[in-house]
Amino acid sequence: MTSNKLKIAILGTRGIPNYHGGFEQFAEFFSVYLVKENHEVYVYNSNKHPYKKKLFDGVNIIHCFDPEDKIGTAGQFIYDLNCILDSRKRGFDIILQLGYTSSTIWHKLLPKKPIIITNMDGLEWKRSKYSERVQRFLKYAERLGVKSSDFLISDSRGIQNYLKNTYKVDSKHIAYGAKQFTAPNSEFLSSFNLKPFSYNMLIARLEPENNIEVILDGVVLANNETPFLVIGKYDVNKFGKYLKEKFKDQKNINFVGGIYDLNILNNLRYYSNLYFHGHSVGGTNPSLLEAMASKTLIIANENEFNKSILKGNAYYFSTELDVKKHLLTLSKKDEYDKVDNCYKEIELKYNWEIINKKYLDYFYECTKQIR
Repeated sequence: MTSNKLKIAILGTRGIPNYHGGFEQFAEFFSVYLVKENHEVYVYNSNKHPYKKKLFDGVNIIHCFDPEDKIGTAGQFIYDLNCILDSRKRGFDIILQLGYTSSTIWHKLLPKKPIIITNMDGLEWKRSKYSERVQRFLKYAERLGVKSSDFLISDSRGIQNYLKNTYKVDSKHIAYGAKQFTAPNSEFLSSFNLKPFSYNMLIARLEPENNIEVILDGVVLANNETPFLVIGKYDVNKFGKYLKEKFKDQKNINFVGGIYDLNILNNLRYYSNLYFHGHSVGGTNPSLLEAMASKTLIIANENEFNKSILKGNAYYFSTELDVKKHLLTLSKKDEYDKVDNCYKEIELKYNWEIINKKYLDYFYECTKQIR
């Protein structure tokens, strides 16, 4: 194995191009970057992924059977098993696992040749949507992920410290990335019946730990007519359906569903007045960095993960009363220092070229340690 050309697989996502979330977006950008750096790259895709070709910008796509649509969450475990079994016959030098929740129970089936590098994601077992039994399983899966990996990656200092304190293991801190938004176009707003800087918004999976109910309760308390956009699939889980039903009579709250076109999302963020980021569990959240890169004024849930990234360049909330206060007193036009500081942080620390290079350099470092 040399650092000149590596055969690399990326497991743990629904696939590329991104139609789902943060890990998928990272897998898309990083795999294409690796190809440009002359590496042989494979990304595993669910067979339900709408992209059916075997190549994507030079990246090899391997489709594996995924029954999640038929049997629910258990299908994720079967999909990960199928990906791992396929990887045994490919002769990879490195397998990058993104997350651990449904894959690490199969760790004994991982091929022996490749270096196994795992991005440990966030503290999945803390997510309130899970029952106590599921949380115990996720803690067990986390422990297996630590045990079965040759090297670990943490995308926030909080996760890095947690792994060190809990498991006495080192991990490489590499944050998530974002691309600076440079070409705003207000024409996108017309299809949402919005005017520039005259609406507020959030983008998130509709899960309890993302504090969406707290934010929307604050919107109701503010009692004004300013439109509020909720971007995220609301019909795929009980909590999303509950939120849609609870706020159905609030004419200014608009549930628009999931949007995955970055250009549309960036424009919506850029032209918003306030952007609420309620995530409270995990590491460096992708949508937070994308918001920073879109020159929006961020109101974030007050926790160590968000504050370690945003520092003093945002406002924070813990309760619906905080949300109400910010909605009634803040305006983007008065806060361009905070907006610009966030934008500069992306350029200096979190742009994709920097993040991709850190990952690849770490791959080279890992190969030298194993050799």
